[in-house]
Amino acid sequence: MSAKNKKTILLLLVAAVLLAVVPFFAKKGAEFGGSDDAGSVMVEEIKGEAYEPWFTPVIESLTGSELPGEIESLIFCVQTGIGVGVIAFLMGRFYERKKWEDKEEEKK
Repeated sequence: MSAKNKKTILLLLVAAVLLAVVPFFAKKGAEFGGSDDAGSVMVEEIKGEAYEPWFTPVIESLTGSELPGEIESLIFCVQTGIGVGVIAFLMGRFYERKKWEDKEEEKK
């Protein structure tokens, strides 16, 4: 077995051990909130009144009710996938263009 394979296996084992052990050190009863919640709490502390949104999201105004969390997560994941697809496409185009430019320089 090569040194590179041994190093890879060792790193995978370390990652697996960390994934298994770290949750045991998590604080009991900890609450994990998002940045939206933290911002709302901070505005409430500063102004002394609850935060009032400036506008209603477009989808919520079309449906007439708040979207379930699962649908919000789905929309976020689709948006992320589209963004990653665009970035990967552009990186591939740049890579291929560089390869073609190098090939053209070799012909000259």
